Amino acid sequence: MAREHGQRERTPSGVRSHRGEGAPTLGRRLAIPFGAPRLAPMSDYTVRNLKEVEDSALRFGHAPHIEARFASTELATEKSGLSYQRLAPGFRVPFGHRHAEQEEVYVIVSGSARVKVGDEVLELEQWDALRVRGEVMRAFEGGPNGCELLAFGAPSSGESPSSDAEMVQEWWTD
Repeated sequence: MAREHGQRERTPSGVRSHRGEGAPTLGRRLAIPFGAPRLAPMSDYTVRNLKEVEDSALRFGHAPHIEARFASTELATEKSGLSYQRLAPGFRVPFGHRHAEQEEVYVIVSGSARVKVGDEVLELEQWDALRVRGEVMRAFEGGPNGCELLAFGAPSSGESPSSDAEMVQEWWTD
């Protein structure tokens, strides 16, 4: 089906995307080496409801205490990562994690949380934003009313946001 410039498309899965025909390009075009696979152009934007993204916590046996929805694939991001996470009141994530390179920013959108960053434990409230360097170990614990947070990252070399992650079970023990 042909689309006019500015027209949105919604798929049965609920993903909306847009590719503006003749949209201006920024910067110079990169040369594609002979024989390299050619990828379809990325749409100008993608819309996805985070609560409709698969809850990975179910697959890994962490539900109902954690809800973890990693949206990078469904949003078709190329240079960033995004996840929505919900932690039950007082529940501590049973592992810490760090990345080889990926810096992350966490924003508490409701409730509160404690987070262990390296050797320090911080108290975070609604709308607090925390930046963590990639190689620093971190883990979260839901506050008295639990918490919802968004995590933003930037995967290196176009890989998935979790591709450079190291998980350490039972890292945060008091």
